[in-house]
Amino acid sequence: MSDVIRTALRGVGQTLMTLGVVVLLFCVYELYVTGLVTAREQTRLGDDLRQTWAEPAARPQPGEPELVSRDLGEGIAILHIPSLAGYDPWVVVEGTSVADLKNGPGHIPGTALPGEVGNVVVSGHRTTYGAPFQRLDELTDGSQIVLETRDGWFTYDVRRKQIVAPAASEVTLPVPGNPTATPVDRLLTLTTCHPKYSAKQRLIVFAELTASSKKSDGLPDALKG
Repeated sequence: MSDVIRTALRGVGQTLMTLGVVVLLFCVYELYVTGLVTAREQTRLGDDLRQTWAEPAARPQPGEPELVSRDLGEGIAILHIPSLAGYDPWVVVEGTSVADLKNGPGHIPGTALPGEVGNVVVSGHRTTYGAPFQRLDELTDGSQIVLETRDGWFTYDVRRKQIVAPAASEVTLPVPGNPTATPVDRLLTLTTCHPKYSAKQRLIVFAELTASSKKSDGLPDALKG
């Protein structure tokens, strides 16, 4: 083998090794470093949210839903999924921009708020930035999801799951799949990428409100035990 060929092969080998290191570092960043960033932001958001909840708040009129901040980027609720063993609570932020979803699951502006008639829609990452919805595929019919707000607990039971195209916005409608229907139920929809490590499709979890209670009454049944 000539020196020229040896030099060329050596150069190719070194290039491939360098590319391999770059890819490895990128994977470490995406799967680990981004999680640290999100964890830090979740701590800050949780502290801010609980401080806000501890302060006196304007009270809604009788029969009106609890007042919840809609400022983009701020925490509006805490998500609990007791049906997934070991699942840590997540602060849900208002907004689903790239920046918002780096901080945690995001509530789609304009959709219902926890406990309201209509469809509360929350999106979240499945593999990066803490992967709040990594295990969403493990939910089954009857699995319970709880949204915690300043004054209340709202427990939703999973009704079904569906895989859709990324542009399938009909799942976020007040009545999913029916743009002309008037909502009468209190729904929750969770959305994330599918399959893992891909944005080719979306995994959708549909749930319906089955119980609500005041914070002053203690933990809801779904979070006991």
